[in-house]
Amino acid sequence: AGEGAPPPRNPNCNKDTQRPVALGTGLPPETEQRCLELTEMAPVVLFMKGNREQPRCGFSATSVQVLNACRANFETVDVLDDPSMRDAMKIFSSWPTFPQLYVEGEFYGGCDILMEMYQDGELQELIERVNMS
Repeated sequence: AGEGAPPPRNPNCNKDTQRPVALGTGLPPETEQRCLELTEMAPVVLFMKGNREQPRCGFSATSVQVLNACRANFETVDVLDDPSMRDAMKIFSSWPTFPQLYVEGEFYGGCDILMEMYQDGELQELIERVNMS
């Protein structure tokens, strides 16, 4: 990262050091902590509109289909259930739209990024590695 760049948000990058109190998102600490907990609730977490059984937008449905095609074991968080958490996750990830994919606590992107990773074979490799750990 360049000079003045914020620290990486991947909580696994410094396993030997204590996690900082704030990640620099500007969110209240308790909100930031809740976002962090949600991103780490499973190895693969998809923040989406609806849930894996009933997606409520086309991009969310596509993301679920792609993860299913990769045989991912993943959890979903329905951002329509809690508007304040939906807004907080946009700030936490610095990504304005949903769905949002987190793998091992690290943000990867939205539907377009998932599709690109899938087409390049990167998503399958990532999911396979996570499934094996």
